Amino acid sequence: MQKKIGLALVTKLVLANVSAPANAVTLEGQALTPTHQYSANWPSLDSRPLPQWFSQAKFGIFIHWGPYSVPAYSPKGTYAEWYQYWLQERKLSGNGEFSGAEIPDYHAKTFGEQTSYYDLAQHFTADLFEPDAWAELFSQAGARYVVLTTKHHDGFTLWPSKEANSRGFAWNSMEVGAKRDLVGEFSQAIRKTDLKLGLYYSLYEWYHPLWQDKSKRGEFVDQHFYPQFKDLVQRFEPDLIWADGQWSMSSAEWKTPELLTWLYNESPVADKVVVNDRWGQETYKKHGGFLTTEYESGGLHRVWEECRGMGFSFGYNQNEDIEDYTSTRALVLTLIDIVSHGGNLLLDIGPDARGNIPVIMQERLLQIGQWLKVNGEAIYDTRNWHTPVQWSEGDRGYKSDERYVSGEHILKLTVDPEPGYATKEVFFTQNDEALFAITPRWPGKTLLIKGLNLSVKGQVTLLAGNRVLSWRNAGDNLEVALPEFDPEQFQPEHMYAYAFKVKGVVQANNQH
Repeated sequence: MQKKIGLALVTKLVLANVSAPANAVTLEGQALTPTHQYSANWPSLDSRPLPQWFSQAKFGIFIHWGPYSVPAYSPKGTYAEWYQYWLQERKLSGNGEFSGAEIPDYHAKTFGEQTSYYDLAQHFTADLFEPDAWAELFSQAGARYVVLTTKHHDGFTLWPSKEANSRGFAWNSMEVGAKRDLVGEFSQAIRKTDLKLGLYYSLYEWYHPLWQDKSKRGEFVDQHFYPQFKDLVQRFEPDLIWADGQWSMSSAEWKTPELLTWLYNESPVADKVVVNDRWGQETYKKHGGFLTTEYESGGLHRVWEECRGMGFSFGYNQNEDIEDYTSTRALVLTLIDIVSHGGNLLLDIGPDARGNIPVIMQERLLQIGQWLKVNGEAIYDTRNWHTPVQWSEGDRGYKSDERYVSGEHILKLTVDPEPGYATKEVFFTQNDEALFAITPRWPGKTLLIKGLNLSVKGQVTLLAGNRVLSWRNAGDNLEVALPEFDPEQFQPEHMYAYAFKVKGVVQANNQH
């Protein structure tokens, strides 16, 4: 006679038996058969359909927040969230030339040589953190999903994880600093909105004892990574999991195919969760739910996402000045460029240690949101057209010489080109109803779309003001007559780019 197994007991068994096959949980010889069966190999895992909401969302917000938000410092062109590593390894990398002494010198001067990075966590108070206010800001920004860094490479967790304390002392936000379950509060606030909940999780930790001893990394996976990851998933049931820190071992050594098999077959989010591509040193841009880029320029062949900060650093860096922050216009154009190539933009903010989101970051988010309120139809729920961009005449080969491409790079490709270089004149997206043409600058008296004709019943509408425009087919091209540009008819937030809705396409030649 078969025995019914309670959900709580199943959960307990899954957490405890980390070495068991990921596609079944056994009890006295009984097997629980999952509804959807995926096997622990990449062909099987990659065959899982990507939940549709992700490819339709287009715009998400990344949040890097932790003990590194206390010093909130790194030289310009480097990641402030890597503070502990820069400090202890006396290394530094990014855009620029560095000696490696920059962070140790700053730390000694500011906190004293006897103060360790771990001591800083007590000042990660989050006393001004208002999760509902954060959620409201992200909604006003026009984001469709949010990804919170629950544990970065320093191993500090923003939820009460018992595994976080396995290094011999308390190392989580419930017991140190804030004395709050920050992931729990954040998750509850996000669930009150239409936003999807994403959780970032670092597979490795720089200075965990089991990780530092290379002979014990298998124990780190089985005793630390596996149970902690499952605890995070089962507590908060995220819509998206953003893995990172995978590069030191293969997915076989991480046992991530087995873990994803559990996630897809048995976890409480099996039918809805979206994951990225960072599950082993060979999986980046190859395997997983969606592919990721980081401070890059250009698209990928599958559903993909570009992540970048408003400044350079992901974690808040008080060393960054106004000129280090990407302008709103560049952020909007970056979003448009990415979406035209079939991707999403995950734009990062870095709150300070008290839970304040810096005002400049709030301003950027609200301005993006104002543009999306008017032009979001050309962004959300769209897909790329057969050719994403119409170029002007000139050399299309302009490249950034930076290791990490800056946010202002898009301006060189659109409104502020170097002499002799071509610009992206028009970006295209589409849905089942219409084609959308988005221009980085006001086209003048006529919008010319090459290789496109409309039917007699075709229509072109400027989304800002919902104005219907006259047009004509001119040979193989479409010419749209534009009104005289009157800045008084536009809010400043509308003029970052101009979106046109084009209906009735009957000819579309690849002539861009």
